[in-house]
Amino acid sequence: MSRIFTRDLVPGMITDEDVYSVNDQLIIARGQKLTDNYINRLVFYSINSVRIRDDSEEVELPEKPHEDTYSEKILASEEYKVFKASFEVAVKHIKGFINDVIEKRIKIDEEYLLNEIQSLIVHNDNSIHLFDMLHNMHVYDDPTYAHSVNVALICNIFAKWLGFEKEELDIVTMAGLLHDIGKTKLPEGIITKPGKLTDDEYNLVKTHPTEGYKILKETTLNPHIINSALMHHERMDGSGYPLGLEGDQIDPCARIVAIADVYDAMTSRRVYRGPLCPFKVITIFESEGYHKYDSQYIYVFLEYIINTYINNRVRLSDGREGTIVLINKFDLAHPVVITDDGWIDLSRDHSLSVEEII
Repeated sequence: MSRIFTRDLVPGMITDEDVYSVNDQLIIARGQKLTDNYINRLVFYSINSVRIRDDSEEVELPEKPHEDTYSEKILASEEYKVFKASFEVAVKHIKGFINDVIEKRIKIDEEYLLNEIQSLIVHNDNSIHLFDMLHNMHVYDDPTYAHSVNVALICNIFAKWLGFEKEELDIVTMAGLLHDIGKTKLPEGIITKPGKLTDDEYNLVKTHPTEGYKILKETTLNPHIINSALMHHERMDGSGYPLGLEGDQIDPCARIVAIADVYDAMTSRRVYRGPLCPFKVITIFESEGYHKYDSQYIYVFLEYIINTYINNRVRLSDGREGTIVLINKFDLAHPVVITDDGWIDLSRDHSLSVEEII
């Protein structure tokens, strides 16, 4: 059997262990054939890697759809091409600077780092367009830094939705950018390693929140930023790590970063598919996440995202197409859709769901 990073899992692989959360909740049983939904669940629970049967590693990748999907339209747009080029430059600059912080012990220049993030926002003031472009980025050569930039951008938008003033907004943005800084203390070969992990490597990866805290506690950064590096994998119900904190024990800023972190991880493109439909992500949050994330933050985040898709064309799970005309406030993942057959309130029929935005 082999231990595989969750990001490298592919539908069809078979688990070779029972997978539990930190508080011993069974997430996926041994011998389970993975589907996209199961893989999403692992990401949602921040499971870094899973033991996979050796004879199931070489599964064939599912064939990607070739129709002109919403994602493909974004990838073909001039706006995305400009953003992608700017994004890659920002990641390169931030990586170089953080490496100097770690290796040469230079002072963290918050203004410089915030300007790099702001350069990606200034020409993309439509927040949902920015989210759409982030969903479609696929950068595994530098997974830590690309993901950190994504989380910083999501935190910045999220903080604006929450009505934060500039000082608070900058703190949350920096917390998002530096939340995974502890991974710089791990051998680079582990973070970028494709395929198999040893048990020692797996246990090392899980030390990154503590390592991040050790790095940042020696700086003059705002305590919320420092705490976010330590606490971004903690959950309100005590099911997170490394300390098993719950409720008000978790820094408020870390609670925001936690939402941005898992949302980016879940929606990102994968080798076998495009970005995950936001409605599928919200289905998981609504079914399993409201007790894990701060309710005052998570509902605002999900509602803002979903409301931006009103009037968008979608394909339903039964193949019919329609237009979203109304969001159900108490069932965000199941809007009202008008199709050629008339109005469908998905909140009244959970056997139907939004499969993709088209």
